[in-house]
Amino acid sequence: MSYKGTIIEESLENKDILKEVHISATRVEHVIEEHQTPWIKQWTLHTVEISEDQAKSVAEKISKALDREHGWYADFKNKTHHYIMFRDKVFFIHQRKKEQYDEAKRYGISLGIPEYQVDFSPDREE
Repeated sequence: MSYKGTIIEESLENKDILKEVHISATRVEHVIEEHQTPWIKQWTLHTVEISEDQAKSVAEKISKALDREHGWYADFKNKTHHYIMFRDKVFFIHQRKKEQYDEAKRYGISLGIPEYQVDFSPDREE
């Protein structure tokens, strides 16, 4: 069962990780004030698919590749589990465990990520 998610290219210090994932779609969005990322003008969002056997390794690599200057995260999930990666920290969450989502959300907010962006929950669809 593969994992699917989104990686924002501008969130990466080291973009080499993009060569290790299957990118199924890419779209570019203009950054607006609500995004609270005034240091960039656009986001390049890559929809990615990662095989189950590579998920843990890829999650760790993404965590190390994220921009250390600004608060960012990336995530991908399958029907039962959700990887949420921050710089140097990976959460592996069982999707029925609200308390695990709450912990990841608190951590993201502590990094300065706006609360509306860390809207992780067991019920949230991509």
